[in-house]
Amino acid sequence: MANEILINTTSYETRIALVENGQLAEFHLQRPTEKAFVGNIYRGRVVRVLPGMQAAFVNIGLERTGFLYVDDVYISNTDLDARLLKRQESNGKLAFSSSLPDTDINRSPDMSIENLLYEGQTITVQVAKNPIGTKGARLTCHITLPCRNLVFMPFTEHIGISRKIQDEDIRKTLKERIETLRPAGTGFIVRTVAENATMEELEADMEFLLLLWDEILDISNKTSTVPNMIYEDLDITFRSVRDYFTEEVHHLILDDREAYEQLLKFAHTFAPKLQQRISFYQGESPLFVTHGVDVEISRVLDKKVWLRSGGYIIIETTEALSVVDVNTGSYVGKNDLEETIFKTNMEAVKEIAYQLRLRNIGGIIIIDFIDMGEEEHREELFTSFKEAVKKDKSRINILKLSEFGLTQMTRKRSCENLNQMMCEPCHYCAGEGVLKSRKTICYEIFRKISRRAKRHNSTNITLTVHPRIADMLLKEEETVINELENDIGKRLSIVANNKFHIEKYEINWDN
Repeated sequence: MANEILINTTSYETRIALVENGQLAEFHLQRPTEKAFVGNIYRGRVVRVLPGMQAAFVNIGLERTGFLYVDDVYISNTDLDARLLKRQESNGKLAFSSSLPDTDINRSPDMSIENLLYEGQTITVQVAKNPIGTKGARLTCHITLPCRNLVFMPFTEHIGISRKIQDEDIRKTLKERIETLRPAGTGFIVRTVAENATMEELEADMEFLLLLWDEILDISNKTSTVPNMIYEDLDITFRSVRDYFTEEVHHLILDDREAYEQLLKFAHTFAPKLQQRISFYQGESPLFVTHGVDVEISRVLDKKVWLRSGGYIIIETTEALSVVDVNTGSYVGKNDLEETIFKTNMEAVKEIAYQLRLRNIGGIIIIDFIDMGEEEHREELFTSFKEAVKKDKSRINILKLSEFGLTQMTRKRSCENLNQMMCEPCHYCAGEGVLKSRKTICYEIFRKISRRAKRHNSTNITLTVHPRIADMLLKEEETVINELENDIGKRLSIVANNKFHIEKYEINWDN
């Protein structure tokens, strides 16, 4: 079956599904009230320097200050020399001139944070990780600007080739082309999608990125207000073309006419070859329902995932790490215990790799495989796991099984996982568990009403919900309610019932 990108757009939520061979492989969503910040560039102000952590907190205008680690700091040689000369020996502090530039960067790898930054300093940073939970955004001074085929690195002369391009001849050719095209003192990374890119396509991307960087510098120089955003990355719809629309994806389908036309213009500029593979969905049934994606999404939040053999895995996610437990369940095997355990573990490997990617689980992950006695089986399991995660675009590091049958791994985390995005702490059990968030429930109701509206001739709808959901619908989601009523031509009445579980609701189509 063909690989597809499906984009469902409404005023309150944009959902993107990457479907591979008929199976949901990745799912991303973005809500206007919960914006993503990764890739945005800000002029921020250092509010606190922490020598004990070799890090600093930077105010970039978000709700929480961002976190900047010493290895992510770039300071110009000119600026750094001036600061070191002005060190005040009496109190160990530095005196700085804020008018000095913060580009042309180079520093000793053992330079401490207090020699690089000071409180009140203005600095240009980029968001590397979105705020997650109680943590602020992870920031970096290593600015990168991605395009379709290339990633521009203005502060380095390095040329990198995606590790997923494995043909050495192609890697060599791409590196030679970039070396020929790039201006002196600039760095670029060739993305996986550029494996078959022409010289003209690479040159066009490079020219766009260089002009974009000039524009960012110009805005930065003219910006007097700090903190202030000086560059905003593409929204989730355009990023889907830039980051996921590879040669392996046959179609991209949208159900919103305005988004479809905007995406065609974007593709015409940056990837003309893709235009013929972008289409507008006009079916009677909702896009995600037609392709069976809504059913798959409903299972994403389940802790228990069954394996075909009868075994299962349990996925538990916390703020610090995630744990996956493998169990034989009802699978009893045919021959001996070791063979039963080995087959269950091997089946679990593929499912775990799939679930980590689908749920976007990042950070430290501990996997408790069923303990195996044979070293040969442990080696084969490790090899199979490394093979299973190859489709995942996130950077992954896997350690071999320990003597206790545990595997430790890390998966790069740049934003919240689906559980964090779609759920909230359970108020019934004082936060010991999680429920679907109120927003998720509201948007589920909106989709269900939109989907069924044409089947009913009634002009009034009575919606009975838990008081917390009613409160959100009548206040935060009032604008969406008005838009929905106009779209379907029906009046929506909301009734609160405190006997309802927060996830329960009833939709009655009045005569």
